[in-house]
Amino acid sequence: MFDAKYHHDFWRPVTAIRNGDIDGNDATERDPAWSPSVTTPMHPEHPCAHCILAASVATVLKAAIGERPAPLLSSTSPTADGATRRWASPDAFMHEVAEARIYGGMHYRHSTEVGLAMGQRIGALAVARHLQAVH
Repeated sequence: MFDAKYHHDFWRPVTAIRNGDIDGNDATERDPAWSPSVTTPMHPEHPCAHCILAASVATVLKAAIGERPAPLLSSTSPTADGATRRWASPDAFMHEVAEARIYGGMHYRHSTEVGLAMGQRIGALAVARHLQAVH
């Protein structure tokens, strides 16, 4: 995943927005004061690593659940005053992760879409190699 980030070496939204005057597109302007909602990591943008992880987990969970109804998924933050997020399905979880990375200002939509696709392939590989042997 990090090999891919450094291979593509694509700038993050914070860099692009603050430097819109030097991107070769006359339709964009720079906004030197723009800041993302969430601290941006100091490595290249593409693909979205959180999306890869979320989609891998969701794919394995869906395989483990099979045709049964999915249980309510939840996660409680130890640092956000115990705030709890709940999802009705593994797909809802992975898509919320992707949207949060965009809304937080760390990723572009394309990077999250690619990350989700990569994660689903990784999850499917894990299922094929390991989960089937358990059943």
